[in-house]
Amino acid sequence: MATDTLKNTPGAGGATSGLRRLLLDNGALTALIVLVVALSALSGDFLTTDNLLNVGVQAAVTAVLAFGVTFVIVSAGIDLSVGSVAALSATVLAWSATSHGVPVVLAVVLSVATGIVAGLVNGFLIAYGKLPPFIATLAMLSVARGLALVISGGSPIPFPDSVSHLGDTLGGWLPVPVLVMVVMGLAAAVVLGRTYIGRSMYAIGGNEEAARLSGLRVKKQKLAIYALSGLFAAIAGIVLASRLSSAQPQAADGYELDAIAAVVIGGASLAGGTGKASGTLIGALILAVLRNGLNLLNVSAFWQQVVIGVVIALAVLLDTVRRKAGATPVAAGTGGGKGRQAGTYALAAVVTVAVVGATSFLHGGSAASTAPRMGLSLSTLNNPFFVQIRAGAQAEAKKRGVDLTVTDAQNDASQQANQLQNFTSSGLGAIIVNPVDSDAASNSVKAADKARIPVIAVDRGVNKAAVNALVASDNVAGGELAARTVAEKLGGSGKIVILQGQAGTSAARERAEGFAKGLKAYPGIQVLAQQPADFDRTKGLDVMSNLLQAHPDVQGVIAANDEMALGAIKALGSKAGRSVQVVGFDGTPDGLTAVKGGTLYASVAQQPSQLVRIAVDNALRAVRGKKVEQTVKVPVKVVTKDNVAGFSG
Repeated sequence: MATDTLKNTPGAGGATSGLRRLLLDNGALTALIVLVVALSALSGDFLTTDNLLNVGVQAAVTAVLAFGVTFVIVSAGIDLSVGSVAALSATVLAWSATSHGVPVVLAVVLSVATGIVAGLVNGFLIAYGKLPPFIATLAMLSVARGLALVISGGSPIPFPDSVSHLGDTLGGWLPVPVLVMVVMGLAAAVVLGRTYIGRSMYAIGGNEEAARLSGLRVKKQKLAIYALSGLFAAIAGIVLASRLSSAQPQAADGYELDAIAAVVIGGASLAGGTGKASGTLIGALILAVLRNGLNLLNVSAFWQQVVIGVVIALAVLLDTVRRKAGATPVAAGTGGGKGRQAGTYALAAVVTVAVVGATSFLHGGSAASTAPRMGLSLSTLNNPFFVQIRAGAQAEAKKRGVDLTVTDAQNDASQQANQLQNFTSSGLGAIIVNPVDSDAASNSVKAADKARIPVIAVDRGVNKAAVNALVASDNVAGGELAARTVAEKLGGSGKIVILQGQAGTSAARERAEGFAKGLKAYPGIQVLAQQPADFDRTKGLDVMSNLLQAHPDVQGVIAANDEMALGAIKALGSKAGRSVQVVGFDGTPDGLTAVKGGTLYASVAQQPSQLVRIAVDNALRAVRGKKVEQTVKVPVKVVTKDNVAGFSG
């Protein structure tokens, strides 16, 4: 069964009671069937071979991570570090193989060993250091992520070609990540159901003290359990980096929560003692189907988070209901119910095929829309600049009669790859992409090119893949302008600090490069400190407050976007615009308001409305087979109090 194998209580007779018991005992599987049927009815793009394979690929990394987390949760523990360990392991592989010439086979071994060592450290801190699992793995989350950034220098590292094939397909149609997911799922099932350590996990999760008194060496078992979690995290990291053709130091951020959610949705209890690999797989598929379907239905990324949270809550509620209904969990590997389990899966398959086949008639005869269909994948909507891009794109699309779907990658290169794959499988007329990372978007853009779908890049380019057009401002040139502006305002000499963007993003790297180039012409400008504030206003406030303690004599601030600049202004208080000159980047509405008020001296504005207007126009021209310019540079503009009134963006 998809969730815990259960024994029915006596006296439950009749077809209605049997159906009720079947649904309760297989809540996750039932939910997956309902989702597939509902999305097949709501979207004609969902039930296609390409899209279903996309769902499998998109579930793969979460599933492999979740299999490792299943071991931990069954033993009544928790592992919050798997996402960071996955990123660190992939970074070690790419760094050793490409930067230091280590043979690829040895680099893979080092990567896997990195994951195992991280797990062993977690296990040691928990078993011998007596730290709560939450605290120990939370510490490892930070340590592993920090080491990934240190090793990579905050920049993505190209992945070895021989390993990148893990992100390809076999025979041109079967994705390798799906095969890896299946193999790791079978391995997890064998460990849980057929091995001594698997039985130990259930015993420890059921009652740790009783397990110890019965002769189990609980401490050593915990070392092995967390080492297994680290091993699975390393493999997930390698698969993820293969899909993105690069090791991203910020990859898999927050994936530990998806992994835990998949395990819980699959029927495991956070109290320990129950859980199965098959349930975890179904939990991961539910999350992937949800995200895929909500993308196809053009549901806001913000509402997607709400929906997924509700699904997790309902999964736990269903687990509570079925236990109160008299179901008794049976640990995996204890025998009993295997024939019934196979029957349940067979029945589920038959029901799904029959109902989905019926719903396909809803779309078979429907008339196709005459409006051109386009997709816009934005790197994030947590930044006012990209909110302006979305608003401008929607306004232009409405004006031009375009059916536009907008998605938010939330600064996650893997999530953006999923969204672009969904666009491709949906057969859109054109795709507009604002890449989270220029390297990581390449494989998805190549897939769109193969499907003959025009791709327009906006604000940032795509490396190692052909796009029909790039519409962008020059971030390096903009960085030089920002540096020149603050230097000239200070008369060519003074002390400044630089607030950098999110490590690992192309915008942060390019703007930092521009700052450095621009300041070379002003030897009298002394850079007291450079610190990342992740393009975030709150972090800008915190970082600037800290820097002021060490450098109270600062005279200027360059921020890689307006949000960080506004945070710095808050920290500076009355000094902003008087004794300290602050220059931002992007020309957001709040930034321009601060320019008018005099607290922000200047913002290097990118004119987002013009960017996206040109992008939509080029996409429409490409759809209609017309020629488009390969590169369109929209000039940046320094906006100060003198010219802010005439700036429209």
